[in-house]
Amino acid sequence: MNDTSSATCKVVVNRYRAMTPAERCSAASSLFETARRIVESSLPAGLTVEQRRLAVVSRLYRDELPEAALVAHAKYVRVR
Repeated sequence: MNDTSSATCKVVVNRYRAMTPAERCSAASSLFETARRIVESSLPAGLTVEQRRLAVVSRLYRDELPEAALVAHAKYVRVR
């Protein structure tokens, strides 16, 4: 489904083409962060860190990554 007019689509495409690679990366990162925050805000209170991480990655990547990868991410502990 495409609900964007061809004129609007052209403006958007031209805007992205005018961006530097760094600007495009920053825009994509910002959009991802917003999506992650929306998912986080919909989760119930009281989840452990592992449960929250699994819920977030499951909603974002459920159809693109195997369950084992989602669980591995949720269980990952960052070593500093």
